[in-house]
Amino acid sequence: MGLPPRLWFQLERLKKALRSTFGDPGQSYDTSHRMCPTCRALVERNTSVCPFCGEKLRSPRARSSPGAPGRILGVIPIPSTATSVIVAVNIALYAVSWYMTATAASAQPAMGRISGEVLLRLGAKSPYILLGQWWRLVTAIFLHADLMHIGFNLWCLFDLGPEVESLFSTPKFVVLYLVTGVAGFLLSLWWSPFGMSVGASGSILGLIGILIGVSFHHGHLGKEYRARLWRWVIYIGIFGLVFHVDNAAHFGGLATGMLLGYLVPEGEAETQASQNLWNTLALLSIVIIAGSFALMALQLTQPLR
Repeated sequence: MGLPPRLWFQLERLKKALRSTFGDPGQSYDTSHRMCPTCRALVERNTSVCPFCGEKLRSPRARSSPGAPGRILGVIPIPSTATSVIVAVNIALYAVSWYMTATAASAQPAMGRISGEVLLRLGAKSPYILLGQWWRLVTAIFLHADLMHIGFNLWCLFDLGPEVESLFSTPKFVVLYLVTGVAGFLLSLWWSPFGMSVGASGSILGLIGILIGVSFHHGHLGKEYRARLWRWVIYIGIFGLVFHVDNAAHFGGLATGMLLGYLVPEGEAETQASQNLWNTLALLSIVIIAGSFALMALQLTQPLR
């Protein structure tokens, strides 16, 4: 007896995520089918009406051609929409912080290192959160201390972001990325209230945690995938011990991600009400991010108190 369509589809999607992250980068995948959001049956990708339940289907999003590897230079996965925007924001904020550091020092920062004062001005996690500047829990996610810091984080984001976004949908991804990042800095604030830190590492560990959490729903295949993900955690943990990074933010993001990955259903929302809820939460997340940067900009020229 064959597997039910929904379970088969989830297993195939998890296999794709596993192969894309750890397998042959030149391998192509079948994108000729998709799942009906109503009856969860697999149908031809360009079908406008589900032949099983009669539900009208929205036009599918454009995909790359079947022969395209989906990776830059055959190595770096091409990020999906939300991931691309997050990467762009990280790069833009790093460029701004580098320029501010170079201007203040009248010299090019060594190894692209950003001064602590500039990071503090641009919204690093710091004791100022305790004085009401809550938006630093958000802006700190998009700031980085030097070239190695942003390079490592963007490499991980390029690899993990598209996988989580593909598994859960773009609205869910936006919410999960923000929540895990903020949770990481909240734990960091509790652990070290007078310390300063920045970086997307809390959200990135959150993405790993999400994939670990969801793997518990996929039996033996999930167990194999989970073992590979724990290697990421070990490598990042060793890196954190060697370079003395914000391990509390890492752990907070990882733990929150594991919980959300286990609890939040995969894929597109199954009902219109659920879809509306996730769209609203994603919009709220974007407003929170934009509002946080606006509040940061308002205090940019004010003396730090």
